[in-house]
Amino acid sequence: MASSSSVALNSKIYYNRITYSVLEKTPLSSSQHVSVSFPFEGFSRRVLSNELRCRGVVVRASSTGIIEPKVVDDRTAVGEKGRVLRVGLICGGPSAERGISLNSARSVLDHIQGDDLHVSCYYIDCNLKAYAISSAQVYSNTPADFDFKLETLAQGFQSLSDFVEHLSTSMDIVFPVIHGRFGEDGGIQEILEKANIPFVGTKSSECRKAFDKYDASVELDKLGFVTLPSFPVQGIELDETDLSMWFTRNHLDTERGKVVVKPTRAGSSIGVSVAYGVTDSLRKAKELISEGIDDKVLIEIFLEGGSEFTAIVLDVGSGSDCQPVTLLPTEVELQSHGSVDLSEKDAIFNYRRKYLPTQQVAYHTPPRFPEDVIRNIREGASLLFQALGLRDFARIDGWFLPHSAHSSDSEGNKFGTSQSGTIVFTDINLISGMEQTSFLFQQASKVGFSHSNILRTIIRRACSRFPNLLEFNIVSTSFRRSKSSLVNEAFPKHQDVRKIFVIFGGDTSERQVSLMSGTNVWLNLNAFDDLDVIPCLLAPTSGNLSHLNSDKTESGASSRIVWSLPYSVVLRHTTEEVLDACIEAIEPVRAALTSRLRSQVMDDIMEGLKKHEWFRGFDISDELPKRYTLDQWIKEAKKIGAAVFIAVHGGIGEDGTLQSLLEAEGVSYTGPGVKASKTCMDKVATSLALQHLAEYGVLTINKDVRSKEDLLKIPLHDIWRDLTSKLQCETLCIKPSRDGCSTGVARLCCDKDLMVYIKALESSLPRIPPNSFTKAHGMIEMPIPTPELLIFEPFTETDDIVVSSQSSDENTHNLLWKGNSRWVEVTVGVVGKRGSMHSLTPSITVKETGDILSLEEKFQGGTGINLTPPPISIISDGALEKCKQRIELIANTLQLEGFSRIDAFVNVDSGEVLIIEVNTVPGMTPSTVLIHQALEEQPPIYPQRFFRTLLDLASESSVKNDYTYKL
Repeated sequence: MASSSSVALNSKIYYNRITYSVLEKTPLSSSQHVSVSFPFEGFSRRVLSNELRCRGVVVRASSTGIIEPKVVDDRTAVGEKGRVLRVGLICGGPSAERGISLNSARSVLDHIQGDDLHVSCYYIDCNLKAYAISSAQVYSNTPADFDFKLETLAQGFQSLSDFVEHLSTSMDIVFPVIHGRFGEDGGIQEILEKANIPFVGTKSSECRKAFDKYDASVELDKLGFVTLPSFPVQGIELDETDLSMWFTRNHLDTERGKVVVKPTRAGSSIGVSVAYGVTDSLRKAKELISEGIDDKVLIEIFLEGGSEFTAIVLDVGSGSDCQPVTLLPTEVELQSHGSVDLSEKDAIFNYRRKYLPTQQVAYHTPPRFPEDVIRNIREGASLLFQALGLRDFARIDGWFLPHSAHSSDSEGNKFGTSQSGTIVFTDINLISGMEQTSFLFQQASKVGFSHSNILRTIIRRACSRFPNLLEFNIVSTSFRRSKSSLVNEAFPKHQDVRKIFVIFGGDTSERQVSLMSGTNVWLNLNAFDDLDVIPCLLAPTSGNLSHLNSDKTESGASSRIVWSLPYSVVLRHTTEEVLDACIEAIEPVRAALTSRLRSQVMDDIMEGLKKHEWFRGFDISDELPKRYTLDQWIKEAKKIGAAVFIAVHGGIGEDGTLQSLLEAEGVSYTGPGVKASKTCMDKVATSLALQHLAEYGVLTINKDVRSKEDLLKIPLHDIWRDLTSKLQCETLCIKPSRDGCSTGVARLCCDKDLMVYIKALESSLPRIPPNSFTKAHGMIEMPIPTPELLIFEPFTETDDIVVSSQSSDENTHNLLWKGNSRWVEVTVGVVGKRGSMHSLTPSITVKETGDILSLEEKFQGGTGINLTPPPISIISDGALEKCKQRIELIANTLQLEGFSRIDAFVNVDSGEVLIIEVNTVPGMTPSTVLIHQALEEQPPIYPQRFFRTLLDLASESSVKNDYTYKL
C-alpha cells in the first residue's frame, strides 16, 4: 500500500485548476441577461436556452465563451404581481446527518425556484463556520466532497454574527434545512430570532424542548399522552444500580432484557441500536457519548409486536393562529428476507434502512391500521403540534401497539388508548427530511400536493407571520411546474406537449437504485412545460426470480409487465413497494379506504387554506396506475409519439433487449444502441473489444471466467491456486459477469474468503455482512438471482485517499494521499453523438470502508466521497487531459452514444487508463457523479438541462444504425 508520507492539498493550485463562471457564483434574478458558450457540439443550444428561461434568464449566445451578466437588483425584480422573494436556504451543520441535510437542501432548491422566488444557498460546516455556496455545490453527494476546499470555492464569513448580518440585508426569509444539532435544537433559530430575521419553522425555545427526546417525553406525559418508560444516561461514569432498578421496575431481565439505546439530541436514526441487559445498555450508551454523537443518551424499552409510524403535520393557519392538519400517516414495516442473524431479527428503523432503498423496509401510506387508529394518530399528532408550539410543519413518529402487544395499567385514560390498541408518540422532528421520496413528499402527494406545491405552501405559510412579507405574491404552485394533471385548471397548458416515458425498475440487484434514478429523471424533466413526463415501472417478477433466464430472449421480455404510474405511487422506497401500491390502488376495498381518508385530509387542509389567495389548489389528481405488457407499452409509446428515457439498470434495460424492442417499433430512446449495450453488459466482451488499444494507453485487466457450478464442485484450494497462478496475483477481485457495477463485487485475499463468497452464492444470501472476509470491508449486496458466471481478475491496488479535518488548525481541511502506487480509481461520464463522444471531468472515487466501493458509497445520498475535479495534488493537468482523451477513445470504439459512464483506474503520471467496466445505463440518482461532472462544464450544466440534453440527443439519434467508429 502507500507510504507514510502525506500530501496536503495546495489550495492555490487547486483554485487555478477550476474556472468558475459568474453564472455559478452570482445568484440570478428573473431579469438577468447572460451570454453563454457551449462546451461541446453534442449539447443542444435550444435546450440550454429553455433551461435558462426556466430559471428566469434570457440567453444571448456568445462567440467569446465569456459570461457577461447584466444584473438587476433582486429587490426590484418582479414576479407575477410583485417583487421576487429572496429565500436563504441553509444546510449542513455539525451533526452526523449533515449529508442528509445536503440531500434535503438539494430537493428544496430543485422544487421552489421560480420567477417569483429566488434561492441563495448557505452551508454551515462541522465547526459552525458559515459559507455562501453556489447552487452547484448543493448537488454534491456529501459535504466531504467539498469541505476540504471550501476556503477556495465559497465565500466564508468571519463569524456567525457576520453571517447573520449578511442574511438580514440580503434575504427576505430563511429556510433552515439542518437536521439534528444546531438545526433542530433551536441553535440556528435563536440566532435568527435575535436578528429579527424571518424564518421557516418552529421558534428556538420550542425547538429545544421538542428536540430533546427525554424532555419531550416528560412534556408529553404532562400533556396526558401515553409515553414509553425511559432512562436518561449523562456522562460516562455511572453506577449500574439505578439502571438495574429501572430494569426491574419495568419487568425487564437485568441480564438479557431488550431495550433501545439512542441519543436524546441527534435526530431520529443516527446512533440508534438495540441492547440486552444493564451492562450492554451502559456500554452502548457510553460508546455514543465517547464518539461525540451526544452527551446525553436515552434507554427505552423495546416494543415487541408493535408497528412504527410517522406522520407529517402541516400548519394551514395564518399569522399567529396555528391550525395543524396531519397528513395521511405512513406505516414503517421492517422486513427480513432469507437467512437473518439476531441483529436482523431485532431490527430497528436505523439510518441505513431509512436512506438506502432495500427490501429491509417497506412503507404503507395510509397505514394498514384500523380506521379509528389512523384517525387517532392524526388527531394526536395535531394536538401535540399545537400544544408544543410548533410552526409551519413537522414530522412526528410513534408506535401503534395492539392490545396483545402492549398494555399498562398506568395508561389509564391518557390520549392514545383505544379499543384497537395504544398509540405512543416517541420522536418529534422539527425539520423533516426532504429528500425526493421522503415522508413529507410521500404523504403530501397522497393528498394532492406536488413537491413544489407543498414546499411553497410551507414557505408562504411562514411568510404570513411577518407583515413585511405580505406584499410578496408568490403562489403555492410554481407556474413552470404546472402539468395537465392539475386538479385546479387555473393554470395555462403548453400548446406543443411532448410525451416522455421514463422507465425504471426491473429484477436486477440494482432495481432499487433504478427506482431512484428514474424518479430523479422524472422530477427533473417535469420542470419543462413542453414535456408531459410519465413515470413507468418495469415490474419486478414474483417468486425466487429463477425463471428470469427466459427473459434473455426478446419474446420472453416482451411479456413482462409495465405499469404507468400516477405521481403519488412513484414516491416509494422500493420497486416492490411501487408494485404493491399499484395493485393496492386498483383493489376496491383498499382503494375506497384511501380515497375516503384522502378526502378527509384534503377537506381539513382546504378549511385552512381556502382563505389565502396565494393557495392555487391541489395539483396532483387521484389517478389510477395502468397495466401493460412490455409489448403493449412500446406500442402505446409509438402510437402517441413518446420518447423513452431508459433508467433500468442491468438486465433487459442494459443488455440490448429493451433497446432492440424499441427499435423494432421505431421508438426513440436514450443511451447507446443494441450492439454497444450488449458488448458493455458483458465485462469480458468489453475487454476483448478494447484490447487492441494498448498502444494508445488503454489497458485491460486479465480475466478468468468460472461457472457457479464449477465453483461449487471443485475443491476451493485447487480453484484458488489455479486462479492466482493464471492471473499471476496474490489477491483477487470477484464480480458477476453480467450484472451492475456495485453488487457482488468483493476482494478475496485467500481461499477462506472464496469459501465465504461461494457459500453466500450457494445460500442465495441477499448480502454478505461487513467484515466477513480477512480484510475489513463494508456491506456487500449480492445479486438476485445468483449469477451463473463469475469473473476473477487481479485486484488492482490503489493508495488510500483521506479527506481529513485533523490538523494544527481545526478549521483547515486537508486532502491526504500517500501516492505510492500512482494509480487512482475514477469514474467519468461521456455524453454526445456516436463517434464524437465528449468526456466529462473525471471524478476520483474515495472508498470509506474496505477496498471496494459499497452500494451506499455509490448511490446513497450523503454517503461516499467523489473528488470532482481530481485535485492537482493527485493528478496533473496533462495526465488528466490524456485520461479524458483515452476515455473518449474508449467511448467511440465501443460505439457509445447519448451517455454512459466509464469506470477505470488511471495512472496519475501518464494518464494511462486501465478499464474496469462501462455502464450504458449509469446511475442517475440526485447525487450521482454525472451531475457533479456536468456542473464542472463551462458554463455549469444543471440537472434539469443535463437530463433534457440526454433526452434531445435520443431524439436526434432516433434511428440507431450499425455505424462503426474507426480509429
